Amino acid sequence: MPKTLPEVDVSAPVCCSPVAAGPVGDDAALEIALRLKALADPVRVKLVSLLFSSSTGEECSRDLAAAVGLAESTVSHHLSRLRRTGFVESERRGMNVYHRARDESLVALCSVLDPSCCR
Repeated sequence: MPKTLPEVDVSAPVCCSPVAAGPVGDDAALEIALRLKALADPVRVKLVSLLFSSSTGEECSRDLAAAVGLAESTVSHHLSRLRRTGFVESERRGMNVYHRARDESLVALCSVLDPSCCR
């Protein structure tokens, strides 16, 4: 059985030296790993992609569920993982929940992995 990573607050964008700059410390490695683990699912990658490509900048859970062909409860689970790691923000409006990608979190992760990536 795979070892589970501890729960830490990773809702703010990752902020540490680039991985390519030299060996990273244990805390930085854990922060990076938790964010990568949140993205290490094809459905989550697709959801982030849909949110980034949204013409309005946000999407309703119902529409995201239809786009990925899954139940709204399953999509809600995936979005909560993305929200806990800071990749997505959500806002309830009446009976609907709207989600938007947090650009700064993904750009920060890209910069940590490859400092010349997102410039």
